[in-house]
Amino acid sequence: MLEVGRLSVAYGGIHAVRELSLEVASGELVCLIGANGAGKTTTLKAISGLIAPQGGSVHFDGRSITRLPAHEVARRGLSLVPEGRGVFPRMSVAENLLMGAYARNDRAAIARDLDEVYALLPRLTERRTQMAGLLSGGEQQMLALGRAMMARPRLLLLDEPSMGLAPLMVQAVFDIIRRIAASGVAVLLIEQNAHLALKTCARGYVLENGVITLSGAASDLAADPAVRQAYLGE
Repeated sequence: MLEVGRLSVAYGGIHAVRELSLEVASGELVCLIGANGAGKTTTLKAISGLIAPQGGSVHFDGRSITRLPAHEVARRGLSLVPEGRGVFPRMSVAENLLMGAYARNDRAAIARDLDEVYALLPRLTERRTQMAGLLSGGEQQMLALGRAMMARPRLLLLDEPSMGLAPLMVQAVFDIIRRIAASGVAVLLIEQNAHLALKTCARGYVLENGVITLSGAASDLAADPAVRQAYLGE
């Protein structure tokens, strides 16, 4: 579904991502792990159209999206849940969710999808009239996931969904991510908690200084001595 070929991104004279290649199949759950500053967020921004790559290509469902603006990429069925959630704090939970469907005009289907999101995220049902800025960090992460699902994505890009969350809330958020993937939505996950990412995903890539250094089955990466020492604290 997603094929990234030799992607390069530079900020001024600094190469944040160099010749990066990865792929995600339909319905697959894949992670990209690496230290702070490795280029993980830059990679997602380039895939989703928020920044223009210096070189390389991005194909989604067999069609090039390399130079498309972000709103056109989103219309193709690729949704980004950014680091820090990015909810609209002065809008209600319900209004935030409906913003995810801004490009749609199928009102009956939107209403059905809204009901499905509330069923997936019952905590939001209780808070549908509450301002998003008053939610806890975990609840805001759930809201960001629900808003992305309202766009009916076929591929979900997740940037550090566990950041700043209490351990119990991290587990709750990752349970939701697994359920989303089980519904058939492909997921590319960036996560600094490498242990959790490799436990959740089927495949993974290791990014170091903008370069993919390792890739393979998540279980193989978790057993790799270099990965264990650098990212799993063993």
